[in-house]
Amino acid sequence: MAARHGDEDGPGSGSGPASRLTSPTPASAPAPADLAPAPAPTPASAGSVSGGSASERSETTITLDDVRSAQKTLSGVSRLTALEGSRYLSGLVGAPVHFKCENLQRTGSFKLRGGYVRIAGLSPEERAAGVVAASAGNHAQGVALAASLLGVGSTVFMPEGAPLPKIAATRDYGAEVRLCGQIVDETMRAAKEYAERTGAVFIHPFDHPDIIAGQGTVGLEILEQCPEVRTVVVGIGGGGLAAGIAVAVKALRPDVRVVGVQAEGAAAYPPSLAAGRPVTIDAPVTMADGIKVGRPGDVPFQIIENLVDEVRTVTEDELSSALLLCLERAKLVVEPAGASPVAALLSAPESFEGPVVAVLSGGNVDPLLMQRILRHGMAAAGRYLSLRLRLTDRPGALATLLGVLSTLDANVLDVSHVRTNPRLGLSEAEVELHLETKGPDHCEDVREALRGAGYTVMA
Repeated sequence: MAARHGDEDGPGSGSGPASRLTSPTPASAPAPADLAPAPAPTPASAGSVSGGSASERSETTITLDDVRSAQKTLSGVSRLTALEGSRYLSGLVGAPVHFKCENLQRTGSFKLRGGYVRIAGLSPEERAAGVVAASAGNHAQGVALAASLLGVGSTVFMPEGAPLPKIAATRDYGAEVRLCGQIVDETMRAAKEYAERTGAVFIHPFDHPDIIAGQGTVGLEILEQCPEVRTVVVGIGGGGLAAGIAVAVKALRPDVRVVGVQAEGAAAYPPSLAAGRPVTIDAPVTMADGIKVGRPGDVPFQIIENLVDEVRTVTEDELSSALLLCLERAKLVVEPAGASPVAALLSAPESFEGPVVAVLSGGNVDPLLMQRILRHGMAAAGRYLSLRLRLTDRPGALATLLGVLSTLDANVLDVSHVRTNPRLGLSEAEVELHLETKGPDHCEDVREALRGAGYTVMA
């Protein structure tokens, strides 16, 4: 696991970067969990947060007042999501660990917050032209619902391979869905071309002040629900959520450490922070599609560079194990991107000062992907063992093998018996086994017992 930006301060030192946002005023009351739209939505700010795109200015200031204004805009729209304790992680860290459950937010992620604030700040003429977005899932659903609540027409471009449940949900929230391209970058280009052609307002998933101010309301709620918090851990893709949380938290509690987490195969922030500017990484690869972004946003990058204490990376195995832990221990369905803070806590629990709040940013995961991830997570945790072995090809040989496995208390999930293959000898057969085990030590016990019984274990 790699770390950058603020490592020299040590975990929980409370030093971190100096903040421009030093208001001592306590956090305002969080928005109620009313499901009805706000009766009179207002822009997130009459000043620096509203109007103009990131490309139109080199410096953007987002303040605590902007985040508080966004919170008022979201009153009666977004839910005050629960803060749930994790006994298991608290034991590892040696201090209280809580989950901020944005996976239970309306549309299944935090994205509604920023999307609603952005659209609420549009002029009547802009609303009449409609809005357009590009997303593989969470942003699509957030924009679709926000637009519907505000009576604005929405068009959402999604990749052709987007999961069917996410496509269906986006349509159900009222958007016109257009499938275009194989990756989000292609979909994004199509959405921007549509905006230029039709006059619809393009709603960027993270690179706009209104979006960041809306996501920052998560930070206000964390301080309200856990005033004693010492560390906030949040996943980073383009950076909108982490930037918004950092603005709110550092303004009110500059002593709180904010740690961002990226997937190792899609970590654009470490090289960007090293370069002092957003840089693009080629072909990001990760199961965590919610944070699979090849280039940081210009606006959130400025904030993260100044206010986020550290950015860490986690592996795919760590993401799988984290998702499995959320499901088994916390009974929470969380997507891989949402589980990234948990992955960071699992990989180095001793490096976090508590109380810790880990932001579970979303729970929209395709059931088929969930099935694959859970199996991968079980393997990473040593609870799933795949192996191939050879045995003598004679009647009863397979039954004998299964009998050996039954004495080892290994549950056979799947078995494949191959008797005809050029690599096998005339009297040999090959068996591929998928077993449920009790952990890494049990896996090794099974391998050794099979070798001791005379079997050639191939993997």
